[in-house]
Amino acid sequence: MTRQTRSTQVGSSSSSSLQQDPDLVRPATASPWPTRAIVREVGLRDGLQSISRILPTQQKQQWIRAAYEAGQREIEVGSFVPARLLPQLADTAELVQFAKTLPGLSVSVLVPNLIGAQRAMDEGADMMLVPLSASHAHSVANLRKTPKEAIAEVARMRAERDARGSRTRLEVGIGTAFGCTLQGKVEADDVLALLQDALDAGADQVSLADTVGHADPASVLALFSAARDVAADRLCCGHFHDTRGLALANVLAALQTGIERYDASLAGIGGCPHAPGASGNAATEDLVYMLQTMHIQTGIDLPSLLELREQVADWLAGESLHGTLWRAGIPTHQAPAFSSSIQARASSALI
Repeated sequence: MTRQTRSTQVGSSSSSSLQQDPDLVRPATASPWPTRAIVREVGLRDGLQSISRILPTQQKQQWIRAAYEAGQREIEVGSFVPARLLPQLADTAELVQFAKTLPGLSVSVLVPNLIGAQRAMDEGADMMLVPLSASHAHSVANLRKTPKEAIAEVARMRAERDARGSRTRLEVGIGTAFGCTLQGKVEADDVLALLQDALDAGADQVSLADTVGHADPASVLALFSAARDVAADRLCCGHFHDTRGLALANVLAALQTGIERYDASLAGIGGCPHAPGASGNAATEDLVYMLQTMHIQTGIDLPSLLELREQVADWLAGESLHGTLWRAGIPTHQAPAFSSSIQARASSALI
């Protein structure tokens, strides 16, 4: 993806397309932002795992389909963990199979160990996301492994994939990269070393996560810049929690380092059972709104996304939901720019 420069010479023939949509006209200066960004929906896994009320499989399928119709093309549908530990996610295999019927949808699942990875490959998931933690205390609490032991498990997953000839990609997410409620401070050098270890163990790509909401824009800019020096283009995603209201500000900082994919959860639901105080993720609808007002294309129809949020809010009545756009709404003068042919194109692709 390339960066862009746009012109405000509305009177010239080259700007005729911009005249049709003046809200999209930008100053003729080099932009520090990418032209496009991918928003990966993680509400069905990272969001629902913190909610004890079991959402029926049929409603989860409706969520996946509606998100797809709205233009989302990357969705984390669940996690292959024992049902006794997270009964909310016991239907992950069924959700993978449903999601795979939607053309062009990249279906990802979280896998904590080799057994989970084997199930992900058995079901044909496009991506398996392996959570590591730069915090020793959180790693033991969440994975029951030290970071070094978790890296060894990543290597076993890669070996299994290679032996099968599977096309399921392997992404390692480094959690608690900016601090931990159990351990406290997490050194940047430890994060970068774990990042390199993950790549050496066979990860196709890596990401950084602010699991407990300790990050700020300055620390995000510094750590993502350093991580890019280690992983280059294989550093693919930022995952920010809005615990202290800084998730979107942290996305802005990461954008400046060239990161073009972000995890988000509809209505900002989410948390981590083994990270006390970790509240919701960046709200998908708020993130999409921010990106698109900055003329960073997401391929997502925002009004459709807000309709889905309303539906999910009904399903989860009484649960803590977050985000701000649903209260204020899309400004009237901006509404036409957010409703486009995207939804029509997505709907026509449905089976």
